[in-house]
Amino acid sequence: MAPFRYLTLVWPGLPWLWLRGSLMGLALALAFAVSLDIAVVATWIWPGLVELPFVLGLWTATAVIWLVSTVSAASAFPSAIPAVRAAEADALFARARDAYLARDWLRAETRLRELLDLAPTDGEAQLLLGTLLRRVGRKPEARQALEKLSRSDCGAAWRGAIAKELHRLAAGRPDDTDDDSVVLPLREESTAAHGRTAAA
Repeated sequence: MAPFRYLTLVWPGLPWLWLRGSLMGLALALAFAVSLDIAVVATWIWPGLVELPFVLGLWTATAVIWLVSTVSAASAFPSAIPAVRAAEADALFARARDAYLARDWLRAETRLRELLDLAPTDGEAQLLLGTLLRRVGRKPEARQALEKLSRSDCGAAWRGAIAKELHRLAAGRPDDTDDDSVVLPLREESTAAHGRTAAA
């Protein structure tokens, strides 16, 4: 699968759009599409619409956009996001979870941010971060983190827990004292998480 990632270099902006979901990648891909479309229309569909120097300028601009973006993307090609958490990430998650359970919010958030730098698609860590942000009263950040997780593929295993957290945010409850949920609802949502319990 890894060699196919390099096919994204064919279209400007696609490596960053496809592999990272970057808005700048989308803007570059759209700019290239528009310039290519205009050049094709002016050359083959309505050839008499504009003068030849203008058509040559369009093709030159299109070629320059393609060349510059391909060279820059090849030099800074985004690395693959790891699909599986490494041992270091598991250890960080265990420390973050322990700090969360001890109500050491600052240490828990620090460990979770380190973990998400290491493994940005870790849905369990994203959910714990959203829960932590809600519990410390940072509602806009918590809502943003949880909504982002609910839209991503890595949040699929945590849909129920995400919905509960968003409901708590909407109800304005800072903690879990008035419902029967567990402090950390992470283990009940996915069977994939059971291996981490044993490792911790």
